[in-house]
Amino acid sequence: MSLQAAKLTIVQKILAVEQASVLERIAEILDNEMIVGYTTDGKPLTEKAYNRRIAIAEKQLKNGDTISQEVLEKESENW
Repeated sequence: MSLQAAKLTIVQKILAVEQASVLERIAEILDNEMIVGYTTDGKPLTEKAYNRRIAIAEKQLKNGDTISQEVLEKESENW
């Protein structure tokens, strides 16, 4: 089955669903699995992975685990 045919089959099944709980589970799967961005090296990020990275970055910022612009510029001179 082609990708397009598989999508159409799924859409037809979703349109036939009459239980909100089933639609909520489908929405949750899509939210957790759909690619919403990419890493700097081109790897895909799901929403879940993206949010996890944001949480880590916020924690690092809160803990003062940062590099000043001046230090970064000095480091970049050696690249």
